[in-house]
Amino acid sequence: MTRVRIARAASDEVNNPTSQVVRFGADRPLALDSGGALAPFQIAYQTYGTLNAQKTNAVMICHALTGDQHVANTNPVTGKDGWWDVLIGPGLIIDTDRFFVICSNVIGGCLGSTGPASTNPATGKPYALGLPVITIRDMVRAQAMLVDHLGIEQLFSVVGGSMGGMQVLEWASSYPDRVFTALPIATGARHSSQNIAFHEVGRQAVMADPDWLGGRYIEAGKRPTKGLAVARMAAHITYLSEAALHRKFGRNLQDRDALTFGFDADFQIESYLRHQGATFVDRFDANSYLYMTRAMDYFDLAADHGGRLADAFAGTKTRFCVVSFTSDWLFPTAESRDIVHALNAAGASVSFVEIETDRGHDAFLLDEPELFSAIRGFLRSAARARGLEQ
Repeated sequence: MTRVRIARAASDEVNNPTSQVVRFGADRPLALDSGGALAPFQIAYQTYGTLNAQKTNAVMICHALTGDQHVANTNPVTGKDGWWDVLIGPGLIIDTDRFFVICSNVIGGCLGSTGPASTNPATGKPYALGLPVITIRDMVRAQAMLVDHLGIEQLFSVVGGSMGGMQVLEWASSYPDRVFTALPIATGARHSSQNIAFHEVGRQAVMADPDWLGGRYIEAGKRPTKGLAVARMAAHITYLSEAALHRKFGRNLQDRDALTFGFDADFQIESYLRHQGATFVDRFDANSYLYMTRAMDYFDLAADHGGRLADAFAGTKTRFCVVSFTSDWLFPTAESRDIVHALNAAGASVSFVEIETDRGHDAFLLDEPELFSAIRGFLRSAARARGLEQ
């Protein structure tokens, strides 16, 4: 697809997505942490597989910062495969021949769930920054309303990495009786000051773009593509490791034999980052980027429970499997260990896997056999305990 077609498709998906949609009217508002409520609102979602008669085989997949609901199907905007189709599908680790998989676009997103690019019914114009700030807990409350709509009392599992892992932890804390197993991957129970700092750089890049127009760029027929591209470039560096960058790019030159002594992309890594930025702006809304990063920044599960993380999981019967990667410096293993220690203090059933890899934070999205083995083993054991055939 051309960049123009991708941008047009992304715009079309905002209010009228091609995926399934559930719309909640003014009589069913979404309570927000910031005070007040959002109503009406809608959630766009995908499902895969079949819900069994007992409604005990449902798996909720929670997407990361720039992800969406198209976890295991062709993305209608980019035309690319689902972002986790190496893990989810018939006969795969999360087997859609056995499980009923649900993945929704988070509130505040830009692919069909209510977000800043959505039309505000009160004005007929995009919400822009008129949308209340959204938190991870708000996202999970909306997902719980979707699960209610589907008639499911308890999810067999909630699974996600990075911002998706934050949602997993929030699910397990806010709705412990509704989560049989939880798989938080490459995540933390709070956003670190370093991560907040990176996000602030990205937000300032977006807001410094002259075409951002105080967030009202859609009404003016503009897009702050330069600022959003820089934000994406900066963030993408944090998803990788130094070893992976060196292995893939080193100091190799891009389509040239010598330095130009100018400011074009002399190095392959420069060209790669520019490509990442350029392709991202066609599929993602700049204001949604502001909202999603802010939601991650505000996440602090211990602070929500008197400063003691263990209290967030007090009395839980949910089974946990926490996964980290050795080269992930965005959410280092120490943060996963903090979660495990808190779960142990709460008397929870928890297993922990640290996976040796040099692929960095993005390893959770890639073909990592040890990750797949850990997830397969954990889900098989839980399925037997749940009475599901494996």
